[in-house]
Amino acid sequence: MERVSLHRKIAMLSLFGGLALGLGACQRGSEPQPEVAPSPAPAVTLVHGARLYTFDQGNTVVDAGAMAFSSGGEILAIGEDEAMRVRFADARQIDIAGRAVLPGLIDAHGHLYGLALALTQANLVGAESKAEVLERLRAFAVDLQPDEWLLGRGWDQNDWPEQGFPSRADLDAVFPERPVWLRRIDGHAAWGNSQALAQADRELAGEWQPQGGFIHRDAGGEPTGIFIDHAMGLIDEIVPPPSDEWVDVALELALDKMTSLGLTGVHDPGVDRGIIERYRRKIEVGRLPVRIYAMADGPGATLDWLCEEGPLEDRSGLLVVRSVKLYADGALGSRGAALLSDYHDDPGNRGLLFSADESLEAQMRRALACGLQLGIHAIGDRANQQALDAFERLLPQFPDNPGRHRVEHAQILDPADIPRFASLGVIAAMQPTHATSDMYWAGERLGPERLRGAYAWRSLLQEGARLAFGSDFPVEEVNPMLGIHAAVTRQDLAGWPPGGWLPGERLSRAQAIRAFTLDAAFAAFMEGAVGSLEVGKRADFVVLDRDVMSVPAEQIPAVRVMETWVDGKRVFER
Repeated sequence: MERVSLHRKIAMLSLFGGLALGLGACQRGSEPQPEVAPSPAPAVTLVHGARLYTFDQGNTVVDAGAMAFSSGGEILAIGEDEAMRVRFADARQIDIAGRAVLPGLIDAHGHLYGLALALTQANLVGAESKAEVLERLRAFAVDLQPDEWLLGRGWDQNDWPEQGFPSRADLDAVFPERPVWLRRIDGHAAWGNSQALAQADRELAGEWQPQGGFIHRDAGGEPTGIFIDHAMGLIDEIVPPPSDEWVDVALELALDKMTSLGLTGVHDPGVDRGIIERYRRKIEVGRLPVRIYAMADGPGATLDWLCEEGPLEDRSGLLVVRSVKLYADGALGSRGAALLSDYHDDPGNRGLLFSADESLEAQMRRALACGLQLGIHAIGDRANQQALDAFERLLPQFPDNPGRHRVEHAQILDPADIPRFASLGVIAAMQPTHATSDMYWAGERLGPERLRGAYAWRSLLQEGARLAFGSDFPVEEVNPMLGIHAAVTRQDLAGWPPGGWLPGERLSRAQAIRAFTLDAAFAAFMEGAVGSLEVGKRADFVVLDRDVMSVPAEQIPAVRVMETWVDGKRVFER
């Protein structure tokens, strides 16, 4: 029997899902049914019997509450259950049975297209040793064609007993003939075998280094197989792209995952025009169940297009492109984050700035002149300072730019820079689960003194900054409940460490959820339409199986989404 490839497995999954939907609509029996004119759909839907958390400016909570919205998805009224049922007696009524309802959750930094690609590759997340990585790769490769690249994502040497970077020799021993290329969990480092490296368009040995990247080499100048940040492009550019059909199915799976976890929107940073057009095609065929705020991928062709055409806002309200993502540095886990002083565990290494100050400012100036929002990837304290310094110099020169500029991640800050976010009006777009993923080794990288500005959510809020929370999926899990739990406890799922890691930076539940709702919407210029449950806004909301505001904190990760609604349409039901 012919071996079934992974491509075909995904295609069959999609097909069977479609068949299931079709079969569910079939009538039992074969008797001809009389034709009956369909009844007109009610103009209003009333969701009642709910505990409604509006997350409006007053943080209103309506117990035994109800919410009415039109067939067009506009919220018409919110109030007490009994009165609303009388007022909207002719509405389609849906009893929530006392469950908690929140505004639709928004991931302010998640890579939707990246998640789709990750679903088509070997999953290496959570592998506790190099040996486990290799075993997962062996199992995955069974379904590949003989000449097909083996791609994977999610390895993290910090989770292994040896904690050192692996080498191409480790992969060569198992895959001597097949090209192998594996992204680290943070997406800022990659590991390849000799077959992959041999296909590069230029010689990788020697002493040279690419701008904004680093090739690890041995004493003889030969590449070890580890590439950091911009160096990854030397191999990325020769990896065969997946087929359109494959990506479309994977994108469907990624969208299903989002809605099942209560996400009604995502800010997708660093996408090119081709991906944006793919999202538009999803809208055209009615297959985009969430809102996407896409951020162009740096100072290239996509920025040129936006500058020429202007910001894009699809009339459906499901796709907006008015922002550009630029990079200041890499990631902490791969020691690519740019620091003001040496890594505590690697003297002489301060990480990598992607661009000199003048170059970054030139990129920012172009986007500002085009009336676009800026999102600057900055993780280390040097990179964050570079971004803030550039904002301070440039923003007065562009008074007509709409603003709401962002620093993406803002993980390690010089304490003196924390008040500058509020004074400059720069949003801190942060990811709470990065703190609980990094806490096991961040102290080794940074030393105790620099931890005072690490993952400083409460300090930023106290200084008047606005937070927009996300997950950075697929770097972290998609589930926003994990982000809320991390923000509230600063603990892992096992409750470690007692009292939380750097507990002074913990947030209240309301603060954490607001950063996933109204303030995330604000960061995308959407607070007038979504982010809270208020009359006149869109009916984007989620129904939970238990009250995330009142369950014991350790139970927050277990809170399940029962229903997800976007524009007054149910896009997920458990």
